[in-house]
Amino acid sequence: MASVLLPKPIGSSKRLETMATIKRGAAAERPVEEEIAHLRDLDLRGLRARWQSVFQRSAPAHLPRHLLFAMIAYRIQADRFGDLNRETRKLLDAAGSSETDAGISDQLINFDRTRTDLKPGTVLVREWDRKSQRVMVMANGFAWNGQNYDSLSQVAFAITGTKWNGPRFFGLRDKAARPGAQP
Repeated sequence: MASVLLPKPIGSSKRLETMATIKRGAAAERPVEEEIAHLRDLDLRGLRARWQSVFQRSAPAHLPRHLLFAMIAYRIQADRFGDLNRETRKLLDAAGSSETDAGISDQLINFDRTRTDLKPGTVLVREWDRKSQRVMVMANGFAWNGQNYDSLSQVAFAITGTKWNGPRFFGLRDKAARPGAQP
């Protein structure tokens, strides 16, 4: 009969860390949309337990359900797809500082310009009619649903059946003009 080697006992904090990693791993196998849909079904106690597994600490007692949900959903998406880049964090920090409105406007214009410069391989996601629509940025256009398009506006039209500004449809441009932008 072969002998089985059992792992050495680990400390309680290490055990919790390992269990959280296992839970995260299981959650990472499901699509983000399913993870967030599951979060919507959790009550306050369930969200606090999920917070513990995601952040490795107890949830702040003062946070209401809707904020727990939003923060956990953000963290799940940031873990899967990447967090805010350095430029975005810098812009948000400046917006909270005493910088002049003109300085912030200039930063927003530059940020919007860099944000809409799409690199090939980028995937744009937009929910339409309760379905997640994914568009791949290609070197010479955009791919959606097995077809290539020259512009995002063409893709938006194919998805909705109505004329849209493609960058606006995919959230790359605000509806209102940026401060300081020329009309």
